[in-house]
Amino acid sequence: MASSSELGARRSLVLIVCSIAMFTGTFVTTVVAVALPAMGPALQLSYSEALWVQAVYVLAMAIFLVPVGRLADQYGLARFFLIGTAIFGVFSVACSLSFSGAFLIVARCLQGAGAGFTAATASALVTAAFPPQERGRALGLNAMAGYLGLMAGPPLGGLIVSHASWRWIFLVNIPLVIINLIGTWQLLNPETRDRLVLGAPTRSLGVRLDWFGIVLLALMLSALLVPLIFVPFWGWTSPLTLGLLAAAVLLFVVFVLVEDKVHDPLLDLDLVRRNRLFAAASAAAFLNYAAVHGVTTLVAVFLEVTQGYSAQTAGLYLLTQPVFMAALSPVFGRLSDKIGSRAPATAGMLLVAAGTCQLGVLPGSAPVGRVIAALATVGIGMAAFSSPNTSAVMGSVGRSQLSLASGFLGTMRTTGQGVSVALLGAIAASGLGPTGGRVIFLGEEASAAAAASYGEGFRTAMLVATGLAVVGAAVSMVRGTRVESS
Repeated sequence: MASSSELGARRSLVLIVCSIAMFTGTFVTTVVAVALPAMGPALQLSYSEALWVQAVYVLAMAIFLVPVGRLADQYGLARFFLIGTAIFGVFSVACSLSFSGAFLIVARCLQGAGAGFTAATASALVTAAFPPQERGRALGLNAMAGYLGLMAGPPLGGLIVSHASWRWIFLVNIPLVIINLIGTWQLLNPETRDRLVLGAPTRSLGVRLDWFGIVLLALMLSALLVPLIFVPFWGWTSPLTLGLLAAAVLLFVVFVLVEDKVHDPLLDLDLVRRNRLFAAASAAAFLNYAAVHGVTTLVAVFLEVTQGYSAQTAGLYLLTQPVFMAALSPVFGRLSDKIGSRAPATAGMLLVAAGTCQLGVLPGSAPVGRVIAALATVGIGMAAFSSPNTSAVMGSVGRSQLSLASGFLGTMRTTGQGVSVALLGAIAASGLGPTGGRVIFLGEEASAAAAASYGEGFRTAMLVATGLAVVGAAVSMVRGTRVESS
């Protein structure tokens, strides 16, 4: 029998490996965005290929979240986390060896699949390892690692591209991947696994994998996310955009009908129908990311295009939001351990609304202090919302559904991010015509008239984000006061 100190050390190991996975998973999104200008000429990337390099990572991760969560709950959380870490590491190396755009896109797709494995199981591992009275703080530290990855990507990517080959942006992850492989292997020790309830294999249960549900979910997410990612270039009224979005709606209806009839469904719809805490917290997460995710990109363009700041200066100002998110996430996680998730999560959404509203009422010549104050408010709101809300979702299900809950929450987060960039970006670029997407996402220069037009669109987009955050606060409020399960 392990002593309390040994048990504490094993819990710390769980938190370390899961936090490293969170860091590397977010780091590769922002670092690639910074390095694309250097990667493009080297690999002769077209605009479309450059977008797919980013989009395919997110899409693959979203597709794998729920199926992997379902499998991990049955066959072992740590085991699937280890598999995901290995996949992520192998294809990080493959990305660094890319010789063409097509090769890089395929490697990024498989790298995203590995990230989907770890994202689906990381929160579940932390939830399983820590008791309810410590869960919020642990999840807060785990979230902090993700925010640190977002922060580290741009400056480290710029440093690498300026002084070495762009290929090193993928290789810098490898030492962390090796550490995680060693650490996760320790978690597969039967005594550690059983003491921390990390999920022993339950193959004897005879659960059948819902392959039809997996295919439907993958097609639905692809039909939804691809047009949301490419809409700045295709346009909202293009047949391709409208056709794919209509297909996503149809596939969603079919998916719900099928999952209702399957004996062992990929997604137990009763989680949404009968578990008010799970449903409300998951919906709030979608609305939170729909309101917030596009803010950083749009504020960066606002500072550079309409206010005349350099990219470096704008980047420094934009660090305000993730700094507050990283610093305060553990604090609010610990608070939720004491008072529950509803108050901090709802207050966090209201703070997000206050921050985006501040951005929405900025004057044409915006004082930088007001921009920083608004970003700080959004950052504090995200910190107050994220960890308590994640703790609520993970605590609202039994141990046999932890990875499924984590995967579902990740899907809501990813979908919200896609909606945010597409919707808020389209509103901000509405006065720029067909070149609007290139100005926002590819950094093309804008005329003085276009800059003024973007400023108006930006303010409107921020007010729309405010509305989404207010709706999210209302949804968060109705989650109830049910005590999370242990």
